[in-house]
Amino acid sequence: MANGGSRGRRSGRARSGGTALAGPLRDVAGDAGHTGHPPRMGFFTDTSVCIGCKACEVACKEWNAVPGTGLGLTGMSYDNTGGLGADTWRHVAFVEQRKPLGGQETGAGHDGTDVFEAARRLGTDAASPGPGATAPTAAAAPPAAPAGEPPPAPDGRTELRWLMSSDVCKHCTHAACLDVCPTGSLFRTEFGTVVVQEDVCNGCGYCVPACPYGVIDQRAGDGRAWKCTLCYDRLGAGMEPACAKACPTDSIQFGPVDELRERARQRVARLHAAGVTEARLYGADEDDGVGGDGAFFLLLDEPEVYGLPPDPVVTTRDLPNMWRHAAAGALTLVALAAAGFAGARRSRP
Repeated sequence: MANGGSRGRRSGRARSGGTALAGPLRDVAGDAGHTGHPPRMGFFTDTSVCIGCKACEVACKEWNAVPGTGLGLTGMSYDNTGGLGADTWRHVAFVEQRKPLGGQETGAGHDGTDVFEAARRLGTDAASPGPGATAPTAAAAPPAAPAGEPPPAPDGRTELRWLMSSDVCKHCTHAACLDVCPTGSLFRTEFGTVVVQEDVCNGCGYCVPACPYGVIDQRAGDGRAWKCTLCYDRLGAGMEPACAKACPTDSIQFGPVDELRERARQRVARLHAAGVTEARLYGADEDDGVGGDGAFFLLLDEPEVYGLPPDPVVTTRDLPNMWRHAAAGALTLVALAAAGFAGARRSRP
């Protein structure tokens, strides 16, 4: 089986038995009942080096036999998949912004050189007559940029930057989809990841609204839930997931989550030193609303820019309190009903 869903039937779902539903959790696999398990494995996606090639999307579909979604563009830049879903387990987002990448030095060494004028002489400027033609007698100098603004391009436009990010299931520390699954189709693996067993899924759809990231979805014409398995079958064979293997820039890095978090913190520090002060980690904090993610990201802007919730919270966090309140309400109704019947009997002649 391509996604390895049949390997093991241990649900490890966070319900009874003292299993944690929220808060920091150092051993997610142990919490699910695994003993002698390997370290928790996951993804660190460094969006600062993503080039939007979509190799990860293709590799994911090929290895896991995920159905194709067509080649039509959505009208939202170069994005032809739109978002994560049952048929898109990896989604490369393209965000275009009219701002420069940051204040880092490029190392190009153009001090004292007017690169725009040099471009005109070479005929590479859009307004230039091109090689072999007679150049205009006086070329207008590019307008000066206001203080604090990015320098304008030769045609008067400001600089642009692309934000690209390969999104995926977060394999949360506290996975609400796993908590609400009534059949055990969703289970926690020995690697700390969350996997769907499609042959056990009954298509109830409870997991879809439970996910705070909107990752898991039901497949049209099928009804069952599907999402990234972090290539569970490949992990069991000592291989890295297909998307990380195919990534040409190492934007998607795979390994033990603790090591990835340390590597990510060092990467953010280097970017800050280079002038990219917007760099930040998303999903790496064990004290956040989902206890930290097994797949986390380095972002160059606010999470909302990438279509990510700014403060995700596991939707089943308050289940114990909700059940206690429901039980108290039910007991109150029973007591009121009993009191009503008793009063009615006493009032009879």
